Amino acid sequence: MTCASCAARIEKKLNRMDGVEATVNYATEKARVAFADGVEVADLIATVVKTGYTAEVPAPPRPEGVEPSGAGAAPEPDALRQRLVVCAVLALPVVLMAMIPALRFDNWRWLSLTLASPVVVWGGLPFHRAAWTNLRHGAATMDTLVSVGTLAAFVWSLWALFISESADIYLEVASGVVTFILLGRCLEARSKRKAGAALRSLLELGVKDVAVLHGRTEVRIPADRLGVGDRFVVRPGEKIATDGRVVEGSSAVDAALLTGESVPADVSAGDFVTGATVNVSGRLVIEATRVGADTQLARMARLVEDAQNGKAQVQRLADRIAGVFVPVVLLIALGTLVGWLLTTGDAEDAFTAAVSVLIIACPCALGLATPTALMVGTGRGAQLGILIKGPEVLESTRRVDTVVLDKTGTVTTGRMALVAVHPVLGTDEEELLRLAGALEDASEHPAARAVAAGARERTGGALPAVTGFANVPGLGVRGTVDGHEVLAGRGQLLVEAGIEVPETPPGTEGRTTVWIAWDGKPRGVLAVADTVKETSAEAVRKLRALGLRPVLLTGDSRAVADAVAAEVGIDAGDVHAEVLPEGKAAVIERLRAAGRTVAMVGDGVNDAAALATADLGLAMGTGTDAAIEAGDLTLVRGDLRTAADAIRLSRRTLATIKGNLFWAFGYNVAALPLAAAGLLNPMIAGAAMAFSSVFVVTNSLRLRSFT
Repeated sequence: MTCASCAARIEKKLNRMDGVEATVNYATEKARVAFADGVEVADLIATVVKTGYTAEVPAPPRPEGVEPSGAGAAPEPDALRQRLVVCAVLALPVVLMAMIPALRFDNWRWLSLTLASPVVVWGGLPFHRAAWTNLRHGAATMDTLVSVGTLAAFVWSLWALFISESADIYLEVASGVVTFILLGRCLEARSKRKAGAALRSLLELGVKDVAVLHGRTEVRIPADRLGVGDRFVVRPGEKIATDGRVVEGSSAVDAALLTGESVPADVSAGDFVTGATVNVSGRLVIEATRVGADTQLARMARLVEDAQNGKAQVQRLADRIAGVFVPVVLLIALGTLVGWLLTTGDAEDAFTAAVSVLIIACPCALGLATPTALMVGTGRGAQLGILIKGPEVLESTRRVDTVVLDKTGTVTTGRMALVAVHPVLGTDEEELLRLAGALEDASEHPAARAVAAGARERTGGALPAVTGFANVPGLGVRGTVDGHEVLAGRGQLLVEAGIEVPETPPGTEGRTTVWIAWDGKPRGVLAVADTVKETSAEAVRKLRALGLRPVLLTGDSRAVADAVAAEVGIDAGDVHAEVLPEGKAAVIERLRAAGRTVAMVGDGVNDAAALATADLGLAMGTGTDAAIEAGDLTLVRGDLRTAADAIRLSRRTLATIKGNLFWAFGYNVAALPLAAAGLLNPMIAGAAMAFSSVFVVTNSLRLRSFT
């Protein structure tokens, strides 16, 4: 394909086949096709060939890191660069002699013909060949405009040299336009390659080989031979070969290259790790749980590439225009020629204006406007841990005015922690923690585990042993620690033991309280809660700065929900508490019925329906597969601030697309009348046409600096 109208023709032909839905992307040079039973891939390829092009099925990705394909990944063709260099060397003297009279000499026009001929014939061969192929299929593309324009200028010059020696020649136009367009193609290819650089860097993160354990012996094998259940060794400084579970060792894992998370995470036996992340310190033995196309890296790459192959609604409009643009331009050029002849009778001026119309009218910028911005935007998003599923998502972010936040695992850590200690009756705080932690350490209850962990951390030492441990169903636990009969649990547990319970201290509202007593007296109360992530309050501020109204949605009690909302800065009136999992989607529906455009951020299985119901679903990548599949955007990190960054990036990408389209449309709308009026030299028109495509791609590349 050489221009947007090529892509439009192929797409149109494929969609005419029964049971086929196709999207053809000019920038990535790929077609995404869904087809019914009875349609063979060979039929699809045959249709593309009949249209005048070639096609092949992409090679399946390699598990350890996909080789870049499409997305501007192909290297800039040497043949194109060599063609440009030769044409530039030959065309430069032709242009200089035509523009600077002092450089002319006897028979200079014949030297111009000698130099220009290989440029027009050999240099422009790709355009002439494509134009002829399209003509045989009854179609016209940008190559048709270039071929007709340059050949017309060349043939006119031959007529002027051999028949009418008094007429001006246009060899500088013919050779200059070919050279400028070749230059534009080279710059476009290089820019497209830069546009796909982020995706390529993601795909190249994979590991090539890995040290697999056979007993206690390490055997190094290619990473693509790694299977689920295999155990492999990762030493400090090495990348983790695939997703897996740590079975031996402890370390810190740096996921910055994959998720953008700057702080390494501590891992030990039982923790899950992601392939392509870096082991920072200790030696790890990891059991592979996902390999090949199932790994997080492969899924990220697939999401990014799928998004780049899609089309936004605004691009579909541009494609429809590009599909009919070339035939319309040919009619305009013919009308320009006839109009000038009828009004002035000057064949030379008429010819110049008509050729300018043909050259200036390239619709390439229309075809590049959306996909190049998508390539850069989605690629940059992948570097920051933001995966955009498709271009339609960009248009959704523009309209969103309300963002619903699931509490557990999204705003909070999803893990209980000891958050407050309130001794009573002059009890020493360290003693309270030591005895309470020892008793709770024998329990498996989440609140008990939080108390034990908090006590161990705050006292800085080992907890004493407990004897005579007993669970009191629904109330708490009891046992003997250092000779003291200790109780831990609800206030009712103390009441039934004949111990008077003091008034609950302030600051425990919305938290799980654990009363501690020993030797027949109350000693204190501990507050346990699902702790708010350190970054959640900042994330809510960022969402508000984007003009979004944050809403908290949770199945927890009203008191817990209000406490979390107050801590992160969400208004009490925007809290929906005690909502059952099946009721979350209903809350989204009610907000939409009230006229709001809703984004939902969640991470659990019970969030999947709500994510799918919302106008825009943002799934935390630390959550479940069901939530990730239901979301429109996936946030690889568990940091809620990424949600605000994702919406900012989406809006910035959409704004870039609109800016590109405005330039592309505006350029043609302004340039065509100027060319028809005879106010543009054809060579200048060729340079401007090439510049328009380069401008669109360069404008898109600005998204690489998004932070």
